[in-house]
This record gives sequence, C-alpha cells and structure tokens, in this order.
Amino acid sequence: MRQSHLFGKTLREPPKDEVAKNAIFLERGGFIYKTMAGVYDYLPLGFRVLEKVNRIIREEMNRIGGQELLLSAFQPKERWMKTGRWSSLADIMYQFRDHSARELGLGATHEEALAEIATRSIFSYRDLPLLVYQIQTKFRDEPRAKSGLMRGREFLMKDLYSFHASESGLEEFYWKADTAYRKIFERCGLQFYVTEASGGTFTKEFTHEYQVLADAGEDWTLYCESCKYAQNKEVSSLKADDECPKCKGKIQIARSIEVGNIFKLGTKFSEAFGLSYSDETGKKLPVWMGSYGIGPGRLMATIVEVSNDEKGIIWPERVAPFRVHLIALPGKEEKSASAVLKAAESLYEGLAKKGVEVLYDDRTEKTAGERFADADLIGIPYRVVISEKTLEKKSVEVKERANPQARLMTTSACIKMLTK
Repeated sequence: MRQSHLFGKTLREPPKDEVAKNAIFLERGGFIYKTMAGVYDYLPLGFRVLEKVNRIIREEMNRIGGQELLLSAFQPKERWMKTGRWSSLADIMYQFRDHSARELGLGATHEEALAEIATRSIFSYRDLPLLVYQIQTKFRDEPRAKSGLMRGREFLMKDLYSFHASESGLEEFYWKADTAYRKIFERCGLQFYVTEASGGTFTKEFTHEYQVLADAGEDWTLYCESCKYAQNKEVSSLKADDECPKCKGKIQIARSIEVGNIFKLGTKFSEAFGLSYSDETGKKLPVWMGSYGIGPGRLMATIVEVSNDEKGIIWPERVAPFRVHLIALPGKEEKSASAVLKAAESLYEGLAKKGVEVLYDDRTEKTAGERFADADLIGIPYRVVISEKTLEKKSVEVKERANPQARLMTTSACIKMLTK
C-alpha cells in the first residue's frame, strides 16, 4: 500500500475532548473517525487491524466447533417480552415504533433471538451440543459513552451461544470456551487475568471476565500476581494486601479493562421460548444454554492502551495493519534521489511478492522528521529506511517499533528477516 494513496491522514494535534490513549492515538494515526460520542468509523488502517483481530477470533471459535452466522439488528418487541427484558433493558436498548406503529428494538445482545431460532433446529439429543457465533454490530444507548472504542453506542460484538442437553454438558463446554478465550487474548499480545465476577440475573455462580490491567479501565480487579487468581471488586470480599486464598500470595488491586466474558445461562431462555429436546427415552427436557462475548473493537482499543509510548502505538505483529513501514528518503540530488526511489520500489515489490504486508511511505511533500513521526504514531512493527547514506553502505536501515536502536543490514538480509 502506498501511503500517498492511503485514505485517512495523520493528525498533529490530539482530538478535542479525548482522554483515553486509544482514542487519541487511533484518531491521530488515521485508524478511526469519530462521528459522535460512542460512534466511530473504521478507516482503512483501523479496518485492517479489526479484521486481523476478527480473524484470530474466528479461528479459535471454529476450532472449538463454532458455526458462524449473522443475525438481524432489528428485534421485535414480542420476542423480548417473553423474557421480560423489553422492560429490564429499556435503559440501554434503543426502542422505537416504525411507520406501521410496530414496536421494535435494536439488538443489544442476541440470547432471545438464538433461543427462538434454535427451536427450528433442536429437537433431539442428537442435535446437541450446538455452537453458533456471530461478529455483528450491537447498539446500546450508553449514557457514559467515552474512552474511544472501549465504550460505545454502536460497536462490534463476537457473541457465541452454546446449547446443551445437560448442565454437565454446559459445564464441560464452558471451560473449553475459556481455553479458546485465553488463546485469543494471548495471540493478540495481551496479558490478562481470568476474573471471577457476578452472574447477574443468570446464575448464582461466578461467571468469568477477562481483565487487562490498565489505568483507563472502568473496573477494579483484585488479583494475585503469583498464581493469577483474580476477582472483580464488585463481588469480592478481598482487599488489597490480603492473603491470596489460592496460594497465600499478596492480593493487589488495579484498574482494568474487561475484554471478554463467559456466562452459564442455564434454561432461562430456552424455557421462555419452549426450546426443548427429546432424550433417549423420548422425554422432553429444556435445553441448557451459555453465552460468550468479546468486543473486537474494545479488544483493539485495549491493545493500544497497554502497548504504546509517548510517540504513538506499538502494535503486536499479529494484529498490526502492516508488518513493514518502508520509507524512502531520496534527498535533493537528482541522480542519487533516482537511485533511492528505484531501490525502494524494488524492495517494496520484492516484499509484496513474498506476501509481506508493506506500507510504503512514498510521500515527497513531507520532511524526514514528519515521516518518522508518522511511522512512530502508526506503530507498524518494522520500519525500513532507504536513503542516500544507506545506499552508500549497500544497506538499509531497520528499526523495530518497540526498540529504540536502528541497525544497518543488507537488503537480502532484511528480506530474509521480514519473511520468516
């Protein structure tokens, strides 16, 4: 991708009324555009990151047997009346009447929808377990829309729903989903705590949240660094400096960002929609359900919150928009400038042929300092510079975004390193 053609330009100044690092760096870097509080558009750089996050999520969901689908955002009132959540979620659910005076809502979550749809697919114990998921836009009338992509009114959600013949079947899959979630966050380069949390109206048991320690977080997590045991402060009797109940280590407390959660729903939704199955004897029994959520945009924002410096973002390689940021500095002398541009084009094409994703800064109107500042802000893992000085030494300058030191290496060595 040639940077001169890239839709979405970098900004020198931070956006007004933004405090969270993810909002500041993602807007300044040309990843997102703020339409209004809690509503953001993904520009090409941001969409590339989002798609890489989604790819990781899809791979792990598919690995545990998930089938991907896509449900409608429009939801009829009647569906939600069956569970009583038309009223209980009225504070956050966008509800309105259409031109025919029918009452509708925009989906804040999709337990009701899947329970209803599943009545046409689940009849026998042979149909279970069933695992379906989507990556779909959710809408919530969030009164505290803030912190960039971390809390929005319109946002992407990966929601997985599982259907089981028994409580034990749900329990078994619950921990399989936990393993998949751990892999997702690890692949995204995050350190996290699997945190015991309230089951809300669904269950008296603990549910589990995946919390990343960060100053921008809205939750408080009590955690043991030694054994990784953690509880959400809202459900915990623990205090800072207490003894860890698991390993006798020291309990600490810190702000954190919830990047995912898993719930055992039990039979609440299946009973509301008459979702049952026939067991081996022909007896009708209610289906057991679970739900499992991750916000891809929130995950992207969290990565930025914990992986940055004063200059900008430091993307982990697996989710970076590009692997390499190539910068050509041709100088003023025509002959040497031509040689620099020729060498840069050759390297750009060579890396592209080998499948390496390259953002090529071919802009001629920017100074070297401006282009280096943009590279640091955007945060691509490797920066490769070709200039008159590097050509004189028959080399290129390579710098890792997370490392302050640059080094010279031959073009062939550079290509070999970047294509590993």
